[in-house]
Amino acid sequence: MLGSLSNKIEACTAGPVTKEQASTFALIIARFISSCVADQIRLAPDKFISVCKRFKDQVLLLEEPLHGVAPMLTAIRKLQSSTEHLTTLHPEFLLLCLLAKCYRTGLSILEEDIFEVDQPRDLFLYCYYGGMICVGQKRFQKALELLHNVVTAPMSTINAIAVEAYKKYILVSLILHGQFSTSLPKYASSVAQRNLKNLCQPYVELANSYNNGKVADLETYVKANEEKFQSDNNLGLVKQVISSMYKRNIQRLTQTYLTLSLHDIANTVQLNSPKEAEMHVLQMIQDGEIYATINQKDGMVRFLEDPEQYKTCEMIERIDSSIQRLMTLSKKLTVMDELMSCDPLYLAKAGRERQRLDFDDFDTVPQKY
Repeated sequence: MLGSLSNKIEACTAGPVTKEQASTFALIIARFISSCVADQIRLAPDKFISVCKRFKDQVLLLEEPLHGVAPMLTAIRKLQSSTEHLTTLHPEFLLLCLLAKCYRTGLSILEEDIFEVDQPRDLFLYCYYGGMICVGQKRFQKALELLHNVVTAPMSTINAIAVEAYKKYILVSLILHGQFSTSLPKYASSVAQRNLKNLCQPYVELANSYNNGKVADLETYVKANEEKFQSDNNLGLVKQVISSMYKRNIQRLTQTYLTLSLHDIANTVQLNSPKEAEMHVLQMIQDGEIYATINQKDGMVRFLEDPEQYKTCEMIERIDSSIQRLMTLSKKLTVMDELMSCDPLYLAKAGRERQRLDFDDFDTVPQKY
């Protein structure tokens, strides 16, 4: 049945497709995804993936990505051998979530640890789309982690996904940490280390302007390059970078002062008015970025220490959960390391590298005869 359905869908969608036809095809495929048996479709995964991709194309043609989210998630669960398996359908699902703005649904699979990947391109797109979903949810730490995976993943040639991910990687780094280093880790590919910085120069210069700490200079630079950021669909993130500079400057004040007036905060941070300074401080208090109280009578802000004592039941549960997860991850990595150390392809390559680099058989000092 799967092969027959795949052939029919391919034949019917080979030429132009009307919206009525697309609606019919999407409904048929959605019903098939819902009713098919996982063990059976895993016997012909390529056919199943082809059908699901056609399904995605039809819902996009209908401009109704939301209608494709639930069926595609079902398809992933049926295709997966385990939740640790990254399928070719993962990026398709995340793309639908992005277009439908179903960020929470997309997060449901981003929380799962991945250890098995079918194709490298799937990993690139999964992390890139996943990073964008996390940005949409203001989950900047997770977004940075996913984008980091893209720019540091092994690659023999530079690709467009890595370039676009690097642009967002710079912006998210500034929003989250208030700084950015152009130096990639040693385990990043030499291709990425040589090319990404040059291909994303406007963003690198934006980071340099941010590091100066002057809001006016940053806003001037953004305005001068607004068209570039807009064409990259990153202008919204860039504006969040500007907003984060105000927050970063306010956070610096907490390291110097115990109390400070809203008027002084506005002047120091280069805000337009004490009222605007108050709004920023209140938002930062609400987000847990600073600890402070505001005296409405005299407009004074009192900065406080972190009240968390790390001994509440909730905090202990969170710490215990993190420890358990790390222990599980450690065991998994140990197993993977053992499997890799026995892999014939790895051993053959390691042997060749050792022969090429092993100088133990040579004398370090020339012999005299």
